[in-house]
Amino acid sequence: MTRLWGVRPRWRTDVLGDFFCPGCGGDRNYRRQHGRRWLRLLGTPVVPLGPVLGSVQCTSCHGRYGVESLEQPTCVRLGAMLRDAQYTIALAMLAAGGTAHRAAREAACAAVREAGFEDCGEAQVLAALAALSGLGGELYHAHDLEEPPGRGLGAAGGLAVELHAVVEPLTPHLAHSGRERLLLQGAAIALADGRYLPQEREALAAVGRCLDLPQSRVGALLEAATRTPYQ
Repeated sequence: MTRLWGVRPRWRTDVLGDFFCPGCGGDRNYRRQHGRRWLRLLGTPVVPLGPVLGSVQCTSCHGRYGVESLEQPTCVRLGAMLRDAQYTIALAMLAAGGTAHRAAREAACAAVREAGFEDCGEAQVLAALAALSGLGGELYHAHDLEEPPGRGLGAAGGLAVELHAVVEPLTPHLAHSGRERLLLQGAAIALADGRYLPQEREALAAVGRCLDLPQSRVGALLEAATRTPYQ
């Protein structure tokens, strides 16, 4: 039987977009809506009551969620954030250890390609490092460099800012093992041309802080990396 009366909200759509739907477990389209409760007679709204909290409705499963669900990045966005973090950490390690050693350059480029920038070669990596470090064109001719190692992130202010801006927003969405993996990728670049330089340890400590890893755990991981090659 049809109910004679009842109270139900009436929704209006404010914004359309993409989000990670908690119900579907994947990227979906959403409607962000606001509404007001109405007293309904035979299904027809007749008397407006109070407003209801805004919500997000999935257009696929039609589930309704709080607007805080939009804070979870989509799978596509999360993948892009991870790629950017790997790329920035590789640049940070080159900035700390210098670009004079071929092994370090090759390790950094390998990390960048693994991140998903398959067409990014040494020239592009060094150009990006030059731009973020404010070094002009002096890094382009890496084969001819006699650059002393250990510029560190202090001399690459733009890169230090970029490291915090790129890595910190990603950290809450990574499992602990994923954060450790990012740190070890940086350690592998630092170790490609020999033992850690003090500036490389500094840079890796900064990466560890951005990843919200305890200082003691960072130290243990870096020591373990010297005994076991990163896989």
